[in-house]
Amino acid sequence: MERRRFLKLAGGSGLVLAAGGITAFATTRTPTHALGPWAQAGHYNDPRKFALSYALLAPNPHNRQPWEIGLHGDDVIIIDRDKTKNLPHTDPFDRQLTIGMGCFLELLTIAATARGYRAVTTYFPDGADGPLAHIQFQDGAVQDDLFDHILHRRSCKEGFDTRRLNDAQIRSLSHHGHVVHDAAEVAHLQDLTWRAWMVEYETPRTQRESVELMRFGKRAINENPDGIAMGGAMLEAMNMLGVLDAETAADPSSTAYRQGIDMFRPLMMSTPHYIMLKTPANDRVSQLDAGRRWARLNLTTTAMGLALHPVSQALQEYQEMATLYRDIHKTYAAPGETIQMLGRLGYGPKVPPAPRWGLEEKLV
Repeated sequence: MERRRFLKLAGGSGLVLAAGGITAFATTRTPTHALGPWAQAGHYNDPRKFALSYALLAPNPHNRQPWEIGLHGDDVIIIDRDKTKNLPHTDPFDRQLTIGMGCFLELLTIAATARGYRAVTTYFPDGADGPLAHIQFQDGAVQDDLFDHILHRRSCKEGFDTRRLNDAQIRSLSHHGHVVHDAAEVAHLQDLTWRAWMVEYETPRTQRESVELMRFGKRAINENPDGIAMGGAMLEAMNMLGVLDAETAADPSSTAYRQGIDMFRPLMMSTPHYIMLKTPANDRVSQLDAGRRWARLNLTTTAMGLALHPVSQALQEYQEMATLYRDIHKTYAAPGETIQMLGRLGYGPKVPPAPRWGLEEKLV
């Protein structure tokens, strides 16, 4: 079994482009090695490798990139999840990681159509303890319209424009999930998602889980192109000066810790709409299907010129989050339903960053 490296691509984490002076330092901060997958996607003759080179750009929790891949014969791929990439504190039941695998499978399926193949997928072919999916490539597919948007898809972790979506846009997106557009409900979710963000941020073990996966600066991002990239001239300069590192980011008494809160609160409060994906059950297949739906939603919003940012902290299943988990399900889920994903939805900043900046994924 091989992970992302079987394509000889060092996974691509995305970056936070901080404001900084236009200096020689700033212009050399791009981690080109880590961005290799976006440049090399599609440069493979084998249709399976072609499809996989797009699939590995999928959003996934904490950018763990947990997929394991095996090629068999001329037309089969076996997919599994690397259990060493688990997130025991924020994702104790591996639900979010499974959703991320669904995103991976959907991008693979879409990309296969660009070469005229159907990716016929069987989940858990050897039972729950075996590989996650068996995929056979079969001739006869028409290219999925969403394929053209894979390289441009990203999560927009920035403040949104205040414009609201029109009725036609809301109706179109309602085919993908439940769109929350009533002003009072939006205000309620702004408050709930912010409180949930703070629970994760102020719970030492969940905060530490994120901090330990932060990659500070160009060198660290290139050497470990997974996790949460903290790149750009300003953040890297702060790291070099000792103002920002793993210890300061996790220390509630530090300036860096407080700045994290100051940065995210206005971002979260700028949300004009939300969208949530629900499933009638919460088994592994339901979670994989939710991931596939999220990937298609993300590509659809990209095609529509809209921004999508997952803010699913309130859906996490650990003790400190239990009250908010119950609250959101009581309000928005029918008995037995599970809300699998929640996202901010709207127009991104009027002058968005270049597509390759901001590709870091957390899925929450």
